[in-house]
Amino acid sequence: MDQFGPGLAALLGFLEGLTEYLPVSSTGHLILLGHWLGFTGDIAVSVEICIQIGAVLAVVVYERKKIAGLLRQGLLEQREFRQRLMAPQEPGTPHSWQSTLRHSMVQHRNLWFLLGLGAAFIPAAIVGLIAHDWIEAHLFSPKTVAISLIIGGIIILVVETWPKTVKISQLEQVGLPAAIGVGLAQCVALIPGMSRSGSTIVGGLLIGLDRKVATEFSFFLALPTMFAATGYKLLQSFHLFSASDIIALLIGMVVSFLVAWVVIASFLTYVKRHTLKVFGYYRIVLGTIILMIL
Repeated sequence: MDQFGPGLAALLGFLEGLTEYLPVSSTGHLILLGHWLGFTGDIAVSVEICIQIGAVLAVVVYERKKIAGLLRQGLLEQREFRQRLMAPQEPGTPHSWQSTLRHSMVQHRNLWFLLGLGAAFIPAAIVGLIAHDWIEAHLFSPKTVAISLIIGGIIILVVETWPKTVKISQLEQVGLPAAIGVGLAQCVALIPGMSRSGSTIVGGLLIGLDRKVATEFSFFLALPTMFAATGYKLLQSFHLFSASDIIALLIGMVVSFLVAWVVIASFLTYVKRHTLKVFGYYRIVLGTIILMIL
């Protein structure tokens, strides 16, 4: 691992922070940069995944007030929901757990948003856990990334061209069914180059989320998804790092954090007024250039 040091870590961190929340695939870009610089192998894969923790923390800090509010209100709502379920039924009054559940899903938006976030995380977590080693062994290559970039770019252009009906225009309105739909779309992102943010945002658009809501929900879904992925990878590969490597990795994480913070704020402003078509064109052009070079 002689190549890995503070300079390379900072470069990888910058690229990670720049691309993590845009629908262009941060993992794909890191793989391409690694192959261009000759930084490949198990160590490179571990660094590329672990350095994402900085970008995750950027969401936590940027959305700290909203996260705190969701957790606080969600806790209060789950207590109210539990009390309602356990309340004795009044004579002559029709009451069932089904009606209580329906009432809760309408009234306890924060609680069901958090439950939906957890449910959305599960599909990709299961598939990723099962296929993790195979994906790293067979799909972490420039050719896979290039093809995925092109396919994902075409999907973005098609989805953004189709007329869509917006059913959900506020983040707290993303309930369990919509969240699960976005979670299933996230499974596509396990293929390097497809993009986690791109898959979840497009999935959100297809099921009726407003573009800004789909984008912000993608940010929130990144928290359990990426914490799990990076934590698992750190535990799996920690023995490969020396003390100096750890310091370099921390530098990369800090750079990733700072750049991702700026990107998050800018991208949320961008999607209020613009479609994602520019990212679709970018993906197609980049993927085509890579295939021509290979």
